[in-house]
Amino acid sequence: MFRDVVRILEEDFRVDAEWPHGAAATRRRAEEAAGLGYHVVVAMGGDGVAHHVANGVAYTAAALGIIPAGTTNVLARIFDIPADPRRAARAMASLPALPTRMAVVEAELVTGPITEFATFAFGVGYDADVVALAEERPHSKIWLGGAHYAQSALSKLLLEWRNRPANLKVDIDGESADGVLALVQVHHPYTFFGAVPLHLTTAPVDGLAAIVAEDLEIHRAAEIFARSVFRRPMPERLRAKVYERFTKLTISAEPSSPVQTDGEHLGITHRVTVAEAPDALIALRTGDDQP
Repeated sequence: MFRDVVRILEEDFRVDAEWPHGAAATRRRAEEAAGLGYHVVVAMGGDGVAHHVANGVAYTAAALGIIPAGTTNVLARIFDIPADPRRAARAMASLPALPTRMAVVEAELVTGPITEFATFAFGVGYDADVVALAEERPHSKIWLGGAHYAQSALSKLLLEWRNRPANLKVDIDGESADGVLALVQVHHPYTFFGAVPLHLTTAPVDGLAAIVAEDLEIHRAAEIFARSVFRRPMPERLRAKVYERFTKLTISAEPSSPVQTDGEHLGITHRVTVAEAPDALIALRTGDDQP
C-alpha cells in the first residue's frame, strides 16, 4: 500500500519516501524536510503520525498532508479525507487548490518545558489517562480501533476515576473552575469511537471549545458522554461546564495529572497553558470543505 500511495502521489509531485522509526524520528524528519524547502510533508498513518508531522512542520512554509492508515484517523475524518489510502492519495494528487491555514492550539507544559501543538484535541486528567492505557495495548488498538478506546475509557472510569476528587484548577479567560478532566476541542466534531462523534457544544464553534468536569460519578459521566454525542446542553446538575470561543486556558494540577494531545500521551504535568495558534500550520485538505 505504501508503494501504491507513493506511485499515485508521483503523478503530481516529486516524491521522496521516508519510513522513520518512532515519534521523535518522524518529527525530526518532518522538520528537516520543511527546512530543505519541501512544499508538503505527507503523514501516512494514524493520528499519532499526523500529530508528529504537524509538530515538525509548525511555523514553516511546508504543508501537512494526510494519508489515513491508522486505527482511528480522527483528523482525516474531520477533514473528510477518503478513508482508503489510495483514494486519499488520488485526491491529493489531483488537488487543484492551494494549502490553507488550519486551526491548532499551542500547549506549553511546565514539565520540560515542552511546547506541543494539538490539531484536534488536548486533554488533562481522565481522558489523558485513558489514552495512556490504550497505548499500553497496541495490538488491541490495531484490531479493535474505537472499541479499544471505549473499553479503556470504561475500565479507567470504573476502577480509578469515578470517586476521584477534583485536582485541576482551570482558568479560562479569567473564569475559574475545578475538575478531574479538562478537554479542549479544536474542530467540531471529533471522535475516538469510530463513527460516533463527540460535540462539546450544541453548534459548531468558530474557535476553541472546552469542557471541565468536576467529578466523574458513573451516572453523571454516562450522561455527559450521551449529551456530547447527541448535541445536548450540559445542565448544572452534571457538574460539567462547557466553554465556547475562549482564547487562553491555564490548568494547574495538584497532584500532577496526565496530559494528551491528539491521542498522544505526553506524561504528567502540574501546569499547562493552552492558546490558539492560528498561524502555526498549513495543510492540504482534500475533503468537501476544501475551498
